Amino acid sequence: MEFGFTIAAYAVAAVLFILSLGGLSNQESAKRAVWYGIAGMAIAVLATLIGPGQGLGVVSIILLALGAAVGYQLATKVQMTQMPELVAIMHSLVGLAAVFVGFNADIMINAISALYAENGGVLGAVGPGGYTAIGLPAAVYDELSSFGQLIAKKTGVEIGILRVELVLGIWIGAVTFTGSVIAYGKLAGKVDTSAKKLPGGHLLNAGAAALSLIFAIMYLGGSGSWTLVLLTLLALFIGYHLIMGIGGADMPVVVSMLNSYSGWAAAAIGFSLGNDLLIVVGALVGSSGAILSYIMCKAMNRSFVSVILGGFGGPAGEQQAVEGEQIAIEADGVASALNEADSVIIIPGYGMAVAQAQTAVSELVKKLRAAGKTVRFAIHPVAGRLPGHMNVLLAEAKVPYDIVLEMDEINEDFPDTDVAIVIGSNDIVNPAAQDDPNSPIAGMPVLECWKAKQVFVSKRGQGTGYSGIENPLFFKENTRMFYGDAKASLDKLLPMID
Repeated sequence: MEFGFTIAAYAVAAVLFILSLGGLSNQESAKRAVWYGIAGMAIAVLATLIGPGQGLGVVSIILLALGAAVGYQLATKVQMTQMPELVAIMHSLVGLAAVFVGFNADIMINAISALYAENGGVLGAVGPGGYTAIGLPAAVYDELSSFGQLIAKKTGVEIGILRVELVLGIWIGAVTFTGSVIAYGKLAGKVDTSAKKLPGGHLLNAGAAALSLIFAIMYLGGSGSWTLVLLTLLALFIGYHLIMGIGGADMPVVVSMLNSYSGWAAAAIGFSLGNDLLIVVGALVGSSGAILSYIMCKAMNRSFVSVILGGFGGPAGEQQAVEGEQIAIEADGVASALNEADSVIIIPGYGMAVAQAQTAVSELVKKLRAAGKTVRFAIHPVAGRLPGHMNVLLAEAKVPYDIVLEMDEINEDFPDTDVAIVIGSNDIVNPAAQDDPNSPIAGMPVLECWKAKQVFVSKRGQGTGYSGIENPLFFKENTRMFYGDAKASLDKLLPMID
C-alpha cells in the first residue's frame, strides 16, 4: 500500500513538474507555473518521507528544516543581479550529491558482497525459487537499510547495470561540481572572466576523458574502488578546465549548460537509488537545459559542441581598431529627443539589473506612452547573465508583456525608430559582430540599434563590458553616451519628460 501511494504521488508530482516547466516558457503563465513546481516538490518530499525506506524520518525532517531556513535566507537576501551565480553554485551541490550517492552505492555493493561471502553466498546469484537474497540469512537481510535490501535482491546483471549507473553519476556529478564552482567564481567576479587554458588545451581535456573511460572499464571489470577515485579526480579536473576555457561572453550559455549537466547527474542518482521521480525530473532538467543551451548558442552564433568542449574557435586575427570618440550628453538633451520622438525602443542589459533601474524604466515607459508615443523593448536571448534575466526584471516592474519583444521580432524595426535607448548593454548591441571578422563575437546576431535615428547609451563609464570587448557603437555619429548610474540617470530624466 505504501509503495503504491508513493508511485501515485510521484506520478502526480511528475505531471506538476512538466506543467511547471511548460508554463515557464510564457511570461503570463510563469507565476502559475512556479506554484505548480512548489506543489509538485511538496508532494514528492511528503511521499518520500512516508514511503518505503522512511526509517530516518526525524533526521530527514531536521535536514529539510535546515535547508528551508538556508533557502529562505538566500531568497530574501540575494539580489536579482546575483541570481546567475546563485544558480551556478546550486548546480554544484547537485553534482556533489551525485558523487556522494555514487560512492555510497559502491560502498554498499562491496559491503553486501562481503556479507554474502561470510554466509557462504554470492551477491547476484539466482536460485530456483527466485533471486531474493539467495544465500543471505533473513536476520542479516532484515538489518540492512532499504537501499541495502534493494542491492541484496539484485541479480548479477542488475548489479552490473548499477555499477554503470554509479560510474556515470560520479563522472557527470564531478564535472558539474567543479564546473559550477568556476562558473560561480566568474559570474561573481572572483575568477578572471577571460578564457584560460593550461598548455595543451583541448588535448588535456581529451586525455582526461580517455583516461576516465579506461578507469571506468577497469572498475566495471572488477579492478576495485581505487579506479573510481582516480576517475573522480579526472572528472573534477575536466569540469574545472572546461569552464576556465570559456570566456565571459559565453557565460549565459555556461549557466544553462551546467543546468543540463546537473539534470543528467540527478537522473543518474535516480537510477542508482531506484527512484523513478528523480529519473523523470533529472531527464526534464537535463533535456530542457540542453535545448535552451542550443537555442542560446544559435542566438550567439556559437557551436553547441564547441561551448560544451570549452570554447573551441575564437578570434582569427587582430581586431579592427575603433576610431572616433565617445560624445557625452546630459539628461536635458535626452529628454528633448524623447519629447520630440514618435517611436522609442529600449534595450535593457545587465547594467539595468546592477542599478536596479527597472522600476525607473517602467515609469519612463508610462510617461512616454501617456504622451502617445510608441514604446517597445528589444530583448536579446542572452541579455544579462541568465536566460530570461531581462524578462523577469521587466515583469517585476509591471512592464506590459505585449511591448516586450524578442530580437527576431523587432530587429528590422530599428531603421524606422526615432530613438533607441541602451541601458547597460554591450555585446548584444555591438556592430563588430557584423563588421569585424576577427572579433570574438564575430557572426553573433545582435540588436541593430545603431540603425535608429538617434541612440542613447546609459553607461557608468567608458570601460568595456563583461567580456572585455570594445564596442564601436559608442563611437558612432548618431550615438550619445548618457554616463552615470542607470537608476540615478533615469530619475534625473523623468521630470523632464512632457
